[in-house]
Amino acid sequence: MDDEGSKKGVGYLLLYAAAYLHALLPFKVLYILSDVLYLVVYHVVRYRRKLVRRNLNNAFPEKTEKSIVKIEKKFYRHLCDYFVETVKTLRLSDEEVRKRMKFENPEIINRLGSKGKSCILSLGHYGNWEWVPSIGLHLMPGMETGLIYKQLHSAAFDRLFLKIRSRFCSNPIEMRSAFRQMIRFRNEERTMVAGFLTDQRPSPRQDQYWTTFLNQETPVQTGMEKIARYLGSSIVYLDIEKIKRGYYVGKFFVITPDASEETEYTVMERYIRKLEETTMREPAYYLWSHNRWKFRKPVI
Repeated sequence: MDDEGSKKGVGYLLLYAAAYLHALLPFKVLYILSDVLYLVVYHVVRYRRKLVRRNLNNAFPEKTEKSIVKIEKKFYRHLCDYFVETVKTLRLSDEEVRKRMKFENPEIINRLGSKGKSCILSLGHYGNWEWVPSIGLHLMPGMETGLIYKQLHSAAFDRLFLKIRSRFCSNPIEMRSAFRQMIRFRNEERTMVAGFLTDQRPSPRQDQYWTTFLNQETPVQTGMEKIARYLGSSIVYLDIEKIKRGYYVGKFFVITPDASEETEYTVMERYIRKLEETTMREPAYYLWSHNRWKFRKPVI
């Protein structure tokens, strides 16, 4: 191993050791740390405050400044909770995650998967999406789970998140290989429930569908729909509700039992409307710090 590779390896080991020690702490202590982190992130560092405020103002032009600030502060508190909860996943038992991430109707996924075809689970950056792979604990034997993810710029953080996302026997799949992986699963007659976080901003080079989302012209990635239409997969939307600190409930809604029977962009429109509905119900738990609306719709 060269010096650069050795340094990266040491960096990862240090990061993992710190995360592991963090994960050993009980939730009560972690939420005290989250409260302190909120003060630093919101009041001292002011992490992406201008971006978050702009996104909220554009999404809710009818709200007063007082209401926007209230949502903003609640969002940053939740963001800090999300961070400590995610790292805690390294040492989160099956029993504990069952109590903290509940699913109301997993029988929908089991029914669709019993037909021998993979199911695509569409969701957004809402609540704590890192606990969603625990759905595998509620599925019938033989069904595998995976979360499609985008590789992080930091190699050390990418390795750490791969370890976190591999909990509960889940298979993290880098987005650039998602199509190949799902074809391989089909050819091997393996049934997968693949989670797609489809609300990320697509690059200008990617195929995209423009629609209105939260009062703004928004480009949407279309990879999920293309894969599902090619494979004839079902698509299910996961609506997440945060009940209280560290407790979430997910409910499934069928977007289509067979995407190959849908016209182009129908699936994406249904998905974005469901995500909008989730976000409007309690805006603070959406990822407002992402520069979602960086690009403007091209004029034709």
